[in-house]
Formats: sequence, structure tokens, C-alpha cells
Amino acid sequence: MKSPSKKRDPWITEYIADAEPFARPILKHLRKLIHEACPQAEEAVKWHMPTFMYNGKILVGIAGFKAHCALWFWKGSNFLKAESGAKLGKAMGNFGRITSLDDLPSDAAIKKYIKLAMKANDEAAAAAKVKKPARASRKVSPIKIGRS
Repeated sequence: MKSPSKKRDPWITEYIADAEPFARPILKHLRKLIHEACPQAEEAVKWHMPTFMYNGKILVGIAGFKAHCALWFWKGSNFLKAESGAKLGKAMGNFGRITSLDDLPSDAAIKKYIKLAMKANDEAAAAAKVKKPARASRKVSPIKIGRS
């Protein structure tokens, strides 16, 4: 398995470096936590935002804007409803407008959410592998093409 450092996308490093000064420590911290909680995470760019893939599927994304940051989980509303740190519908992402490290849930909570997202992705992949029953095949008469 590759080390997490080899899975770092230079575009995302540049994205963080170009972010607003308040956003840089937030984005760096989230990137670090994502790789700690999911060493298999592959970095990608989706919708012009840093996104982290797990087993080829979107897991989580981060974004820095002019006045806030966002942390969002793919289909996060499905598993974050019961979590107290989630602020669904308050802004882009699952945790409202993040303007400082203090606005983030605890590191342990973020890692827990990442593990929940991994589990949700694994369950979705397992469900997709379940084969549907085969349809009974029908015999189709060949069409005769010719001159009459």
C-alpha cells in the first residue's frame, strides 16, 4: 500500500496555499485528519474543491471560501442526522460556516464521522455487488430480410 504522502495531490497543496489566511490552518488540519482516519484516502479534485476518495468513491470534501470553510461528507445527511456536531442545511457542508479551528468538531468526532462515511461507502459497494435475479431469456425470431 502506498504511503499517504504519495497520495497527496499537488493541486490540493496549492489550493490550500492560495486560500484565505484564516482558512489555511483549517484546511491543513482537515486534510491531516482525513489521512489519519482513512490512510487509503486518495486525493482528487471535484467541483474545483479538494475531495478525498475511498475505494474509488467520494468520501469527504473540504473547501475554503472568502469568509468561511466547509467540510462535507458524500451523502453525509444519511449518517450524520443523529450526530450533534452536524449542522445540516446551515451552509454548504455538514458543519455550517467554519471560520476557525474552534468551529470544528473535535478531532475524535471528525475521525468518527470519517469512519462512518467509510462504512457507508463499504455498505453501498456491498449492496451494489448483490446480483439481481436473472431475467428469463426470451427467444426472438430472426427477422428475414430479403427480396420478395
